[in-house]
Amino acid sequence: MAIITHFDPTNLQSNAKHSMAKATYSVVTEIDGTKFLQIDTYGSPNRKIVGKKSQSIRLSPGAIAELKTILAGHF
Repeated sequence: MAIITHFDPTNLQSNAKHSMAKATYSVVTEIDGTKFLQIDTYGSPNRKIVGKKSQSIRLSPGAIAELKTILAGHF
């Protein structure tokens, strides 16, 4: 699992086609009261173990604020 605290912009070298994936989210509260948004993705239906979690990321409060700004500026 990765905890993201900051986003840096970058340009992709290629725009490869991605497959659709199921995702879930949870709000995780640490002992000190800090809340994180956890996003989990799951493998495709063609995967050897169907429904197995593929990736987990946790966004810190600062990263969530940055993401809101990024989304507001582009979408």
